[in-house]
Amino acid sequence: MTDPISDMLSRIKTGQAIKSETVNIPHSKIKEEIAKILVAEGYVSKFDSLKRMNKKYLRVTLKYSKSQRGVICDVKRVSTPGRRVYADVFSLPRVQDGFGTAILSTSRGLLTDAGARAAKIGGEVVCYVW
Repeated sequence: MTDPISDMLSRIKTGQAIKSETVNIPHSKIKEEIAKILVAEGYVSKFDSLKRMNKKYLRVTLKYSKSQRGVICDVKRVSTPGRRVYADVFSLPRVQDGFGTAILSTSRGLLTDAGARAAKIGGEVVCYVW
């Protein structure tokens, strides 16, 4: 697997498309931080870190609206292993006119675009969620 973050995002997107309650994702520290941001922003209900047969997994519980549509409309991976995308504090992206969230990898860890604006720092744009 060349891009594990893209794999995580596509598992979440596919899980919502088939209306699955949970999605299992191989564990890493950055994936856990992304899951924390998705919970804090209200895109997923919760996540748990599990260990099964000496391998760690993240179990992400997906969130649906009252009309049984997924809360996440779309996810876009911006910075890939072959093409890194950086943004300074003055050119931080606004996703869907502020209705979405950009996740950035900064010197202070993973932050949302709003958190990076408040901290007045830029970083690598990991993905967009709306």
